[in-house]
Amino acid sequence: MKGNSTGIGFVTETGNLKCKMTDIQIQMPAMLSRSSLKNNNNSNGNTGHDDDAGRLTSQDDLVEPTSSSSARDSAGGWYETMRPRISLLQKAGAELMSTFILVFAGCGAIMVDAHRGGVVTHVGISLTFGLVVAAMIYTVGHVSGAHMNPAVTIAFALTKHFPWCQVPVYVAAQCAGGIAASFVLGLILHPAAFEGATLPSGSDAQSLVLEIIITFVLMFVISAVATDTRACGELAGIAIGSTIALNVLMAKPISGASMNPARSIGPAIASSNYRALWVYIVGPIVGAAAGGLGYHLIRLPAKDMACDQKPAKSFRR
Repeated sequence: MKGNSTGIGFVTETGNLKCKMTDIQIQMPAMLSRSSLKNNNNSNGNTGHDDDAGRLTSQDDLVEPTSSSSARDSAGGWYETMRPRISLLQKAGAELMSTFILVFAGCGAIMVDAHRGGVVTHVGISLTFGLVVAAMIYTVGHVSGAHMNPAVTIAFALTKHFPWCQVPVYVAAQCAGGIAASFVLGLILHPAAFEGATLPSGSDAQSLVLEIIITFVLMFVISAVATDTRACGELAGIAIGSTIALNVLMAKPISGASMNPARSIGPAIASSNYRALWVYIVGPIVGAAAGGLGYHLIRLPAKDMACDQKPAKSFRR
């Protein structure tokens, strides 16, 4: 049997039988990345970098279909069509809009709770933050990776799951989304506009330590479900959203439970209240970096995975 790649399909010939797959699209469970192909080449004796590709790092590293046996084995089938490459502008737009929605829903819940005499409740605010993050992960995770958080983006770059050259664009888009949402909330709920800001209830040092710890927990979970192909990728939104809800439930009365510089910078600018803002920039970045590096240290290399254990599907469809 022989095969040749054509512009409209893959043609096979067996004796007098010819089959031209012009209208059939075959899709494998998860997108292949360059690092995934390199890992597979390592198992075949070829050289390459042994590292898993992050699922929450968008589709920058997707490669074109190939007829090599290693790619075919990894894919479980031929890829006849693959998604077009997503531009950096599209990713920045996805980050801006998703961060806008995150800050609008989360900080909006805080403002409504203050404006209406506690009708949302502390538990309701925690659930709002967790649910909106989970929703955005499933909405734009396949476009930009749904970071929505400069600390997460920086942590991904530190652990080599995201290109450093795109970090400034992502961070700018996330901060712009947070600022825009805060000003919109200020126009809608003007009397309670200052309530969306994150402020320590105790000392700055207390809030700084708490922000580092809860962001460490968050990034540890993100690293597990979003960068390790052996984790259940389809449940990443639920796992990350639940972690955020739990962190907010526990830490909001003390530090405000920011875990996200963009979430704190926006309300601070909109309310012109910059007190202790440095706590919510330094704390989340340090905590996220520690969480990402912490999981990177305990993650088993791909070669140690059991032979009958199949990698989980990436929700980056």
